Amino acid sequence: MKRFGLIGYPLSHSFSKNYFTKKFEDEKLADCVYELYPIDNLSDFEALINSTPDLSGLNVTIPYKIGVMFYLDKIDPVAKAIDAVNCIKVVKSNSLESIFSGELASTKMRLEGYNTDNYGFEISLKPLLKKHHTKALVLGSGGASRAVTYVLNKLNISFKVVSRKKSRKQMLYTDITPALLSEYTVIINATPLGMLPAINECPDIPYEHLTKKHLLYDLIYNPVETVFLKRGREMGATIKNGDEMLHLQAERSWEIWNSK
Repeated sequence: MKRFGLIGYPLSHSFSKNYFTKKFEDEKLADCVYELYPIDNLSDFEALINSTPDLSGLNVTIPYKIGVMFYLDKIDPVAKAIDAVNCIKVVKSNSLESIFSGELASTKMRLEGYNTDNYGFEISLKPLLKKHHTKALVLGSGGASRAVTYVLNKLNISFKVVSRKKSRKQMLYTDITPALLSEYTVIINATPLGMLPAINECPDIPYEHLTKKHLLYDLIYNPVETVFLKRGREMGATIKNGDEMLHLQAERSWEIWNSK
């Protein structure tokens, strides 16, 4: 049996389990299963790995995309540049001694970290971009935000990161003025604000100053239209949720898990 899964906390609503379970059924992969592994403390990660010998790959979600890198044996250069991992490939190998002795318990696991968020986000975002979309506001500063800023750099879109804590590289929500919004016409929500079950929440930005020139992208996929997207749509902005991005990153994870 090949076992895959998702770590994070909480995991009450998971796209990944439904997606891969259906994929395995459609492709008649009877030897594959996808499970949820809600761990409320990242220190439990090693115990999970050691107690799941048939594990072949993991997805990583909030709040462990950054911290999990400490436990990995290898990190892909792109994930290292982003400084966040959302996909782990479990590589198993037997030492020469275990092969000759028949001690299968000597099988070693090597954990390799990758980032597929950047791939899903880039492919999903590019068709929406217009000539005036040259500057972006990225709401949030966690692991998902780092994948977003990596892509924006790649696409030569300048950006500002907005957070609840001000720093040299981050601005506050209260710093978002009408003048700033007229210049920064791409706004990406990389926070969990508005995600089920807290569907009435949204990032605190001056929505009344949005226009049809704005593009609002929400990494959240459940609900389909968050308050953030709804308020943008009501002002004429182009909107998109994270559903396509999730599908793309999931397929990229599958490719990584099955690569030689």
